[in-house]
Amino acid sequence: MLPKNIKIIIYRNITLPVVLYGCETWSLTLRKERRLRVFENMVLRNIFGLKRDEITGEWRKLHSEGLTRLYSLPNIIRLIKSKRMRWAWHAARMWKRKSAYRVLAWKPERKTLLGGPKLRWEDNIKMELQEVGWGGGGLD
Repeated sequence: MLPKNIKIIIYRNITLPVVLYGCETWSLTLRKERRLRVFENMVLRNIFGLKRDEITGEWRKLHSEGLTRLYSLPNIIRLIKSKRMRWAWHAARMWKRKSAYRVLAWKPERKTLLGGPKLRWEDNIKMELQEVGWGGGGLD
């Protein structure tokens, strides 16, 4: 049995990079965010194990608040948002000839088809910029 700190290191350095591969380009919906949070909580519950209730003495699963207290590093959604913002800033500084900049600046000529994504990647970036209070119009 491995100590908890080794399990956390394995989670941060092996599991998360595999799960988050290419997350810079994801357009997250609330459902996908919830599924990622559920995955992270499941992994953290496996790492930290059960907790003994001080009042009743019974063993119980840790709730989300208890997990965030024990695991002080940023959650998976915050990591995705920071990686996406870093990539957007990197792509926005590229030359106009580069394909990443062209994809970032591309404006489709027709509307989204029925059943298409509700939010585009660019919409997510703009919402995240508003969340952090940056009102610059670099992506317009």
